[in-house]
Amino acid sequence: MKKWAKRLGFLFLILFALVGLTRTCSSPVGPFSKAVGVLEVNGTLWVSDDLVKQIESFRKNQNIRSVVVRINSPGGTVGASQEIYSALQNLSQKKPVVASMGTIAASGGLYVAMGAQKVFADPGTLTGSIGVKMQHIDIGSLLKFLKIEMETIKSGRFKDMASFTKPLGPEEAALLESLMQEIHGQFKEAVSKSRNIPMETLDTFADGRIFTGAKAKELNLVDALGDFLDAVKMAAQMGGIKGEPELVYGEKEMAWWVKSLFGEAKAAVSGPLAFYLYP
Repeated sequence: MKKWAKRLGFLFLILFALVGLTRTCSSPVGPFSKAVGVLEVNGTLWVSDDLVKQIESFRKNQNIRSVVVRINSPGGTVGASQEIYSALQNLSQKKPVVASMGTIAASGGLYVAMGAQKVFADPGTLTGSIGVKMQHIDIGSLLKFLKIEMETIKSGRFKDMASFTKPLGPEEAALLESLMQEIHGQFKEAVSKSRNIPMETLDTFADGRIFTGAKAKELNLVDALGDFLDAVKMAAQMGGIKGEPELVYGEKEMAWWVKSLFGEAKAAVSGPLAFYLYP
């Protein structure tokens, strides 16, 4: 009986050793491998923290020679779009970065792509929507109907600007429109700098309209028409990788649609936000 126990224990040790060896051999990034990192930008961009962390991990990983940013997003909040764009710009100072537009890469999705050195799009990709918006909800009439009164004590007359308990006044609307123009200008400046498009040319189509990937190619917003694999090939070439590259995907902490639900719920109670978002 003791012999069988020893033999069984020995077999388990061999099994664990084989499993460990298999995991080591099948690891996506071995100690001497050269890989292409894949950053997936999906859904509405409410916050940027997770994606920025992934970008930073790709930047520090010496085995990753270049990065493909796969974008399927209609955009999101101004802050999230700008932070991801800045992180990609920082990454591109050290490693080649290629953007691959999928079904949609509009508004903030396009803004993110501007952080890459090369941009690919499918002919039918929906992109563009270079603009900014802010939505205001007024439920003051509903509160009155429900006989709910709300009082606000403030230090300045614009402190409760765009409150959901009252309509926008003319001065408030003018101030917010001025704010939107400024943020729109930041978007156009990023596109102009990234794509080397003169501002006077950019102004002819940077009015919120959307267009296909084929049209974006004509407007010099993308470098080439191609799919995800075409972008991977370009990234591998720019990274000096010969042969079939290994693909390393960033960690997925939460499904994009779950993040969107949480983000929408948060926005509903946090007041109006500025969006690079289509529609």
